[in-house]
Amino acid sequence: MKILHIVPSYKPAYIYGGPIESVSKLCEGLVAAGHEVDVFTTTANGAVELDVVPGKVMDVDGVKVTYFKRITKDPTHVSTALWKHLYANVKSYDIVHIQSWWNFLVIVAACICHVKKVKVVISPRGMLSGYIFNSGSSKAKKLIHNVTGKFALSRSTFHATAASEYEECRLVIDNWRGFIQPNIITLPEIPIVSPDNKVFTIIFMSRVHPKKGIEILFRAISGLGFDIVLKIAGSGEAEYISELKNLAADLNIADKIEWLGWLNREEKFEALMHADLFVLVSLNENFANVVIESLHMGTPVLVSEEVALSATVRELDLGWVSSLEVEDVVLKLTEARANPEHRKTIRESGRRIIEQHFSANKLIDNYANEYKKILETV
Repeated sequence: MKILHIVPSYKPAYIYGGPIESVSKLCEGLVAAGHEVDVFTTTANGAVELDVVPGKVMDVDGVKVTYFKRITKDPTHVSTALWKHLYANVKSYDIVHIQSWWNFLVIVAACICHVKKVKVVISPRGMLSGYIFNSGSSKAKKLIHNVTGKFALSRSTFHATAASEYEECRLVIDNWRGFIQPNIITLPEIPIVSPDNKVFTIIFMSRVHPKKGIEILFRAISGLGFDIVLKIAGSGEAEYISELKNLAADLNIADKIEWLGWLNREEKFEALMHADLFVLVSLNENFANVVIESLHMGTPVLVSEEVALSATVRELDLGWVSSLEVEDVVLKLTEARANPEHRKTIRESGRRIIEQHFSANKLIDNYANEYKKILETV
């Protein structure tokens, strides 16, 4: 197959977190499986641009990637150059896979594909959840959805990374066709070493953002009857981080928190392995690569029910699942600390279980088969 992926940002723009990793690994895996894969993306790298030559095809780990100059920055990523090139060349592809939603770049790109009668897969990446749909510029989102979004989405097939996201997408458009496949993540073969923490140590590793439930976690920590260390690994808006530090001071837990900032790939896996528990009590999370990464490093997890992988955590007994109620988070943290044997069991079996359920080669074949099914439909 000849496959085109359209994504607002691509590696090395790791500032955008998990999707950069999972999208690139999907593209690289498809190439390794014998498919021809191109990526159209922008020079986006947060507030700045990637140091690449716009419009030139580049080999990025075996994938042909073209970075187009954007004329607006986050979150719209408008690139007229990408749209023009897409319009002129999209008919040469068997299928187009569009990543993300709610930015002008991909919405217009989807419409171009439909005008040119090319089959499209859209991975909303959690952007069609009720939380996202009704937060931020909700009026603008609903206007966009009614004017062009619904048209573009309804004529596409959607890809969800978990059952909960699949159900969210089905609520957006009646009888919308879609499929479920997890994210593909490259995991290192680092030997697992058990932590030797003098104080129960938990780690939050993600974008520092209001939807991540960090305030809930802070309030839960303030209500614990034992000592604890919370390591926060990730970057975010300076103003929001300042608000969190003020909240920590107000709750008298500032001395229990270590702010690690953004960690590179090697640092990240080491930090996960040396924690007793990974915690993500997010208000909304369509997948959360870091949950898989943590379990691969032998570290059990505590996630909220709103994290899509919570069903997997519960089913495979890989940690604890809580509601967003502070009291419940307190309870689950207390249970996790009080059960070192269960944590040890997870540390010893987590990597094997993750390999069984999230093997990259198996998932690549699954994605390719889903594309073939779509191409066979009228």
